[in-house]
Amino acid sequence: MEKGNLIFGLIGFPLGHSWSAEFFNEKFRLAGDCTKLYRLFPIKTLDAFPGLLTGFPELAGLNVTIPYKEKIITYLDNLDHTARSIGAVNTIKITRKDGAILTKGFNTDAGGFSMTLAGQPIKGPALILGTGGAGLAVAYALREKHIRYTFVSRKKAGPGIMNYHDINPDHIRDHPLIINTTPLGMYPDINGSPPIPYQYLTKDHCLYDIIYNPEETEFLKKGKAMNCHVINGKQMLINQAELSLEIFLGTAQHEPSQFRRILD
Repeated sequence: MEKGNLIFGLIGFPLGHSWSAEFFNEKFRLAGDCTKLYRLFPIKTLDAFPGLLTGFPELAGLNVTIPYKEKIITYLDNLDHTARSIGAVNTIKITRKDGAILTKGFNTDAGGFSMTLAGQPIKGPALILGTGGAGLAVAYALREKHIRYTFVSRKKAGPGIMNYHDINPDHIRDHPLIINTTPLGMYPDINGSPPIPYQYLTKDHCLYDIIYNPEETEFLKKGKAMNCHVINGKQMLINQAELSLEIFLGTAQHEPSQFRRILD
């Protein structure tokens, strides 16, 4: 790329499932903008992050995916209010001035998820499957909408967090919204699904999977078999990407640290 052009990208590992490069590069192409490029940076450890910043002087923004949404925070200079409240980052704004590189973390997962709930037959309480960065963002969005939730985890237990093996028919009955924020069922391991008792689901349940590749995961297939309403992660992907691009380019028409226009 010529001097003055900009690179954006995605860090995480692995990245074989990601559609981010296709999405952003198609947006740049349709806008007739040949000065911007989006690419994937599959880094095995975050020790490679500082070298990425110095090795690509055109790098102006990054998205962050599993398994780094929480761990990346210690590598950043600053966080916006939402990312700090959530404890996870999926968007990094990179600025360079007088030889210094400054990084600021944001979270657009919460806003992207919240936008997808508009017009959907959603009612709580919710079970959030997974306690990683994506789960924390979903919890933040649910709190903003005054929807109660309980986390479900393979390893953790405590107030507000239960183990999968503890889920019983009453838990399923009392939580009509079940959201998968884990990578179980994501390409290429498409046969996986969270270990919940699907036989107790009913037509009154909504199953939401933030995975977008494949568009119909095993989790959603099992929900459909029980006549549940199902939602995949494709629109959330688009929403959070659009919000990320606004942060990258400085074109946000709302305060990116709050996303009040979206969450209200």
